[in-house]
Amino acid sequence: MLKIVSVVGARPQFVKAAMVSREIAASGCAHEVMLHTGQHFDDNMSRVFFEELDIAKPSRNFGIGGSSQGKQTGRMIEAIEQALLEESPDWVLIYGDTNSTFAGGLAAAKLHIPVAHVEAGLRSYNRRMPEELNRVVADHVSSLLFAPTKMAIANLAKEGIMGEKVLLCGDVMYDAATYYGATCEVRTRIMQQLELSPRSFILATVHRAENTDDPQRLRRIFEGLNLIADKIPVVLPLHPRTADRLMVHGLSAVTSKIKIIDPVSYLSMLALLKNSALVVTDSGGVQKEAYFFRRPCITLRDETEWVELVENGWNELVSPQLESRVICKAVLRARNRIGCEVNLYGEGNASKLIVDALLGM
Repeated sequence: MLKIVSVVGARPQFVKAAMVSREIAASGCAHEVMLHTGQHFDDNMSRVFFEELDIAKPSRNFGIGGSSQGKQTGRMIEAIEQALLEESPDWVLIYGDTNSTFAGGLAAAKLHIPVAHVEAGLRSYNRRMPEELNRVVADHVSSLLFAPTKMAIANLAKEGIMGEKVLLCGDVMYDAATYYGATCEVRTRIMQQLELSPRSFILATVHRAENTDDPQRLRRIFEGLNLIADKIPVVLPLHPRTADRLMVHGLSAVTSKIKIIDPVSYLSMLALLKNSALVVTDSGGVQKEAYFFRRPCITLRDETEWVELVENGWNELVSPQLESRVICKAVLRARNRIGCEVNLYGEGNASKLIVDALLGM
């Protein structure tokens, strides 16, 4: 029986792994060992996801948690390498673009274990972003590359990665949104708990290092959200990193009008997404999830790896280098935007295509 080691560490990876792990188990032809680096260690960012998504508890949790980029990644590589030596898998499966992705891919490649990368080929072409470096390295050490879009395929070809090792499979996040979105509102009471009605609020998330580590960008984002909250309620599940940076930069006062809540579970987040009027985010995954539920999105970044969302009118890039009032105007202007009705991310069967390829079917 084939042995697959899956490396996860952050909440978007838990969601993707939930779909692929279900298909691995259903195949009856493979055994999965899941390694959790501990990159997201808060209960609301980690444990609750495994329980809610009905996926088995990871075989190992390294509990590495937050630290500097180099220290965290180094500790991950060391821990993953030791686990791979003990497990001797046929494949190492990595997801996305986090430090856990980079560490899993590099540790496996150095041990000459084939690597399969889910969400391959994405590019923002901004090498200052740690996520960009992570995804580039992951692609170049992988033996199987699962690309979610034709644009991702083209990006890989530019770097000389092509042929049978590259598979256009669609997006596993679309699989998950379809599967869990059907029941999220009956399995969570987040709308009732927050006393929200449909289409009456804007959902916001802010966590990316390029925004949280820059005091000026962080100030402009939250000043803009405060201005927006004068017109329509803004609900923001607060990422632990963002909470820390607001405190460190002395910016707590600029959050006064925003309805800040603790990080929420995946099902609660889906319910909020489905019922929001608009989404404001710097997350890669949330940009797509907004589109899955046909909600307009403002992305608080200078570029995005999901360019097709911008090209089809579902997403607009608004740089946090702009003044807060400009950010506010852009968000309010986008509330009633409707993009092109196109199918961008496959047929909702990406997980099965991935597992079939791993099994050589």
